[in-house]
Amino acid sequence: MKILTQTGPGIQKLYNRNLFAHKKHVDERVRKIVEDVRLHGDEAVIKYTKKFDNVKLTAKELKVPENEISGAFQNITSDFIADLKMIIQNVTLFYKKQKQKPCRLRQDDGIILKENILPLETVGIYIPAGSAPLISTVYMTVVPAKVAGVKRIVIVTPPDKNGRINPYILAVANLLKVNEIYKVGGAQAIAALGFGTKHIPKVDKIVGPGNMYVTEAKRQLFGFVDIDMLAGPSELAIIANRYSNPNYIVADLEAQIEHLGGLAVLVTTSKKIIRQIRKKVPNAYLIYAKNIDEAISVVNKIAPEHLQILTNNPSAVANKIRHAGAIFLGPYSPTALGDYAAGPSHVLPTMGSARFFSGLCLSDFMKKSHIISYSKRALEKVRGPIEKIAALEGLKKHYESVNIRFK
Repeated sequence: MKILTQTGPGIQKLYNRNLFAHKKHVDERVRKIVEDVRLHGDEAVIKYTKKFDNVKLTAKELKVPENEISGAFQNITSDFIADLKMIIQNVTLFYKKQKQKPCRLRQDDGIILKENILPLETVGIYIPAGSAPLISTVYMTVVPAKVAGVKRIVIVTPPDKNGRINPYILAVANLLKVNEIYKVGGAQAIAALGFGTKHIPKVDKIVGPGNMYVTEAKRQLFGFVDIDMLAGPSELAIIANRYSNPNYIVADLEAQIEHLGGLAVLVTTSKKIIRQIRKKVPNAYLIYAKNIDEAISVVNKIAPEHLQILTNNPSAVANKIRHAGAIFLGPYSPTALGDYAAGPSHVLPTMGSARFFSGLCLSDFMKKSHIISYSKRALEKVRGPIEKIAALEGLKKHYESVNIRFK
């Protein structure tokens, strides 16, 4: 447990964290890959797929064939498909609601002002599949694109050592009627989408999370195409007071640390809470605040990707939060709920960029925060699906942070 003070140097580093600090070697390596793909197209993509994923493909094998997609359903149970459809419905309902507010102003003198909102024609979506296949990222990115009206959606995702794509990724993509999927990952995938190759189409926008090489490639390609944001490792901040359940805090911090390089921060006004959890989550940051307003000030400076408010009056605290990607209110709204099932996309700004970026939504020029508030009864309804998806992604603590609320 890293205990920080309001005036110490450690907290300033937390406030000023930067994904690209001391990453010059990443910049140079990505620049070489991007330029190689721009000049040599599929040939370069195949070369880097062999180098980084240890898979030798031909140009025609880059696109996932129909029989591999249909075959993905062979070992997936009908119950799991039903769970997926329920979650996809949650995400779709949220984004359809976002779409219902066109800007239109009619004045008596015959002036009509409105927005003519047109969808992008082609969007490329990156789905990570390195340490764990992020199945949930498929529907968390594809659904808002489809609701917005994007006609051509292209998925890129790295193949496994056998040259195949995770069947659950293919199954979810197929349920969403996305059948244009390519077996390529890393910076080379981003470059291929940005410039286009003989077999991989150029897109108008690239969205989706990835490692530092993927993110750096998106940064370098911005301008050739649009991008959603520059996302770093996952983050969670929790605001707690003496009314908060310490077991929930520990479970949620542990779930966050499951992410490679994940940042977990507790800001609390309770010294008792500090004593109860300080030895249980050694990789988390712990900040003591004199009062709730000071806690809010600290969180606004951190501008975290996820913020959980576990105080006795979370809505009142949330009203004072200016900078957070997604805000989760109360004891029955853990971050894992937003990761998998609530509705708003889990593609969110990190590294303090919640000060100016929004979570993935239908219009990127509006700054918004997602508000997620579940009752215990509502959380119970999605408990099973969350368990299944968390298990598939190898993130056991994510489900445990939900399950602990029913013990």
